[in-house]
Amino acid sequence: MDDEALPFTLPRCDSCDKPAVVEQAYSGRILCGKHLAKSVRKKISKELRLQLPLEKGAHTTVLVAVSGGKDSAVLLDVLVDLLGKRPDVTIVAGTVDEGIEGYRPPSILCAASLCERLGVDHHVVTYPELSFVEMDEVVKRLPLVAQKDNDAPRMACSYCGVFRRQGINHLATKVGADVIALGHNLDDMAQTVLMNVANADIERTLRLAPHTTTPVNGLAPRIVPLRWVPEQEVHLYALHRNLPLHHEECPNARGALRWRHREMVAHMEADVPGTRHGLVRMADQIKALRDEVVALGGGDSRPSAPTPCPRCGSPSSGHQCKACDMRDLLGVAFD
Repeated sequence: MDDEALPFTLPRCDSCDKPAVVEQAYSGRILCGKHLAKSVRKKISKELRLQLPLEKGAHTTVLVAVSGGKDSAVLLDVLVDLLGKRPDVTIVAGTVDEGIEGYRPPSILCAASLCERLGVDHHVVTYPELSFVEMDEVVKRLPLVAQKDNDAPRMACSYCGVFRRQGINHLATKVGADVIALGHNLDDMAQTVLMNVANADIERTLRLAPHTTTPVNGLAPRIVPLRWVPEQEVHLYALHRNLPLHHEECPNARGALRWRHREMVAHMEADVPGTRHGLVRMADQIKALRDEVVALGGGDSRPSAPTPCPRCGSPSSGHQCKACDMRDLLGVAFD
């Protein structure tokens, strides 16, 4: 036999025999770009029917949190495709500008470009507008915060996550949103469940979106229509649709706890396809058990109604909201 290499044959789509772009180890399917897009759209459509019940005769405003990245771009594109022509639904996009130079400005341009392409109104709110310290400044202050308070969070993501949630709530109030749609994909959801398991945090698991059946008074419920779509497939769908994307990762994300769990979930999925689905299903089963207990007279299934923070008025489960706690920590650095 000669040394000439054997020709490489691309896998073929199992629906149309065109060159495939993905092999789904968890399902056994092999799909081309067109049929992958059809699969992604079908998964999102199914989740929308479950997570976004539309009452006859009522109007629903959906705020889609967009960042310029692939997940929120795919979410907005599919929602406009599925719901954009309905007279009883208004889709609005919102972006929180955390103040990360070199990262957030180009991503906002991508988000704005997508919204213009889809004909969707786009609103942006900055941290200073919310009276928060911009993230570039937070990163500078963190060493001083740690010196003065050994128990203070040391990762930028801890502060940014809290501030960004308030920013999304602010945008939802501004546009009169009935529902907030977030672009968390299957990998994101599985990582969160694993983090909660590692911390023995059942309460956070019970609070996971979607919040369709467990809304909190005063807050627009969050839905996560991409929850069963793997990250890789979200990316491939975005490329297939030629959506404007910002591909860079946040410069502050490396080293965060989620990154470690991200790697763990990826390794487990590679070894045992379907692990991500199993983690998310487990969280759903925990929530279902809670609902069964409630049905038997074990109390209310919804989280306790928040009270207004005495300092900023934002909904809070404690004496003061988490954002104001973090404002205090960051202010300590200059005391």
